[in-house]
Amino acid sequence: MRAWVASAAHPGVIECAELPVPVPEVDEVLVRVRACGVCRTDLHVRDGELPSHREQVVPGHEAVGEVVAGGARVTGPPVVGTRVGIPWLRRTCGVCRYCARGQENLCPSSLYTGWDAHGGYAPYATVPAAYAYDLPGGYPDEELAPLLCAGIIGYRALRRADLPPGGRLGIYGFGGSAHLTAQVAIAEGAVVHVLTRSPAARALALELGAASAGDTGDRPPEPLDAAILFAPAGDLVPVALEALDSGGTLSIAGVYLSGIPALDYARHLFRERTVRSVTANTRQDGRDFFAAAARHRLRATVTPYDFEHADAALDDLAAGRVKGVAVLRMPA
Repeated sequence: MRAWVASAAHPGVIECAELPVPVPEVDEVLVRVRACGVCRTDLHVRDGELPSHREQVVPGHEAVGEVVAGGARVTGPPVVGTRVGIPWLRRTCGVCRYCARGQENLCPSSLYTGWDAHGGYAPYATVPAAYAYDLPGGYPDEELAPLLCAGIIGYRALRRADLPPGGRLGIYGFGGSAHLTAQVAIAEGAVVHVLTRSPAARALALELGAASAGDTGDRPPEPLDAAILFAPAGDLVPVALEALDSGGTLSIAGVYLSGIPALDYARHLFRERTVRSVTANTRQDGRDFFAAAARHRLRATVTPYDFEHADAALDDLAAGRVKGVAVLRMPA
């Protein structure tokens, strides 16, 4: 099969290669991929900003497709013929102290699709059956793909932000994850203020129901009960903290963040302001998020790319030229 590959020896590019169709392990299913989201984490893998876990890897961890085969120990679900999602979190040990207390996202033995194992920038991919997601109806494949990482991670970031009912939420950066998270927060009754450098993203935020949309350096029109930082820019951490009301929480989403400037205790942290990071997600986060997506029809703003142009999709994402989420369409 023809697949896109990121190589540790050539950071900054992905290249096409001929690879065998993967054979599922005994507890895995083989999925014919129909769509795959293009995530900023794929950029970090391509560009070497995340340490290489293998010499060559097929990126992509927002894959939607049809189960076509199963390993010897897979009796379902999922079963052959069903639509499933392949996410970022691929395996955990299940026995460490983190897994035992429901924090499998912190498992030191965790493995990830598109980083530790080949992902969805290919016609076929495998996923452990226990980590595949059952997907809600009413969504086309291309809209479901970004929900598998952008949606789930944003949902965890929202929960980590401890937003009170009817609270005021600030969102810094407004790409794939943020525009989905904003919709969940608004549907749950939050007042959302978006801060992003892109005029097109500000327009989209207002279209989706945000109360205001300004540049990243602007102060929101009112103090915030919570904020989520989606932009991988550490210099926005003090900006967001200063915008918080007393007792507010800043949740930092994403697997990569540039350096954070020095914080001033009185301006940024005093009056019980809190900073929290977000590390991957648990499977329960995904189940809860897809239940929310079934209740509230989310609008995934998608920029489609043919599979042959996956390299262009990543370049456009890096340059800020993608509206919403880039999604690869697989050949029929």
